[in-house]
Amino acid sequence: MSTLRFQALKDASGRKPVKFEEAGRKSDLFGSNVFNDKAMKQFLTSDAHKGVKDAVQHGTKIDRKLADYIAMGMKEWALSKGVTHYTHWFQPLTGTTAEKHDAFFETSYDGSDAVEKFGGGQLVQQEPDASSFPNGGIRNTFEARGYTAWDPTSPAFIFGTTLCIPTVFISYTGEALDYKTPLLRALNAVDEAATDVCKYFDKNVKKVTATLGWEQEYFLVDSSLANSRPDLVMTGRTLLGHTSAKGQQLDDHYFGSIPSRALNYMRELEEECMLLGIPVKTRHNEVAPNQFELAPIFEETNLAVDHNSLLMDVMSKVGERHDFKVLFHEKPFQGVNGSGKHNNWSLATDTGVNLLSPSKTPMSNLQFLSFFINTIKAVNEYEELLRAAIATASNDHRLGANEAPPAIISVFIGAQLTKVLAELEGVSKGKLSPEEKTDLKLNVVGKIPDVMLDNTDRNRTSPFAFTGNKFEFRAVGSSANCANAMTTLNSIVAKQLKDFKKKLMP
Repeated sequence: MSTLRFQALKDASGRKPVKFEEAGRKSDLFGSNVFNDKAMKQFLTSDAHKGVKDAVQHGTKIDRKLADYIAMGMKEWALSKGVTHYTHWFQPLTGTTAEKHDAFFETSYDGSDAVEKFGGGQLVQQEPDASSFPNGGIRNTFEARGYTAWDPTSPAFIFGTTLCIPTVFISYTGEALDYKTPLLRALNAVDEAATDVCKYFDKNVKKVTATLGWEQEYFLVDSSLANSRPDLVMTGRTLLGHTSAKGQQLDDHYFGSIPSRALNYMRELEEECMLLGIPVKTRHNEVAPNQFELAPIFEETNLAVDHNSLLMDVMSKVGERHDFKVLFHEKPFQGVNGSGKHNNWSLATDTGVNLLSPSKTPMSNLQFLSFFINTIKAVNEYEELLRAAIATASNDHRLGANEAPPAIISVFIGAQLTKVLAELEGVSKGKLSPEEKTDLKLNVVGKIPDVMLDNTDRNRTSPFAFTGNKFEFRAVGSSANCANAMTTLNSIVAKQLKDFKKKLMP
């Protein structure tokens, strides 16, 4: 481990701690800098608003004429908030986000006059250099043209004084050069496949949405100490050093009182997240010293992936203001826990049903069991793809060590659901329903409320565990773009559901 002292979070002698006044209700701030439905109703015509909603909900294409009206409203909204530039915000295969800023500004032909301008063409499409980003060798420098194209399913947002428009990134010949394009294809595939299977149980289901709730772990190190270490500056991890006198042997950091400097950082980070519509909810100390975690409320997968990519940018920028270096490397220190990004995944219908949530009756449980078993079958058949989706040089340092799940893909479902599957297979008799939560008997004198015992446990050794109403893909690394794992998972589940339907209706 590094010789960096973990006490660095404490305010140094004579140093004034960062002051941060926590804002009022978070609900009042939420989405203030997002071109969401509330903003669209105010700044768009009814036809333009309907066009965006239809694109989001039904996949209807927005024509260029309508795009002009949408761009006009989006520009007026942005200018009303002091924005000066706009950018197509995309996620190339560099592992970070990319953006090129253009001003809302054009001059007349003779240069004597100027006006703020932003049209539908500028909203829908821009042209970056497709050969300079990682592309697998498919693009040469003499055929460098590429395109970014607006993704209306992920709302535009303001960061600083720039309007950021989430986009896909493709080459001139149509190859996907980003994380978003394959993800959108996978989400469309699982929507179609899952909806077809759902219709066996409920004819009213017209759409199935994959949901994601990520958990972001990270380390905080004082900037002055981090900058004194070339290995941290260059690689994001320590390469030389020795084990700290006090690491995590006493387990006293986990869920402990959050240090004041770290808490000030978290407060400002949460305010930025609220403005950007990122629904962060949980914050706490992690196991290793100076390691922390934040987690949001689950969202539609494409939006959740965008929010996580944006969050990592915001975390680094807020960290600079608090004299922190934020480490996303999966294993920055030897001998203590590394950082992961658990991906909690499920499927939900447009009728409000979580397809991975067991119910009380055997008949309605058949729907749950269909999706539950098919997901396990998909993981079993395509475990190599899942393993490849989370395999990086940095994450492979973490897997299999200090509470991290092993590198071998396995599924944990718990004793209750194992029993249900045995009943389904005919090995034993039962009602095909997991037992409901039961009271945990505590031999404690006093007014302790009833503790309800869940029918599943959280297995810390499985990289893919069922945790009550979702699967938790725990092997994803903290620095990773969630899209890689989610593209693979949704693709293999879609393939398995299609195969399942073919067997039902050959």
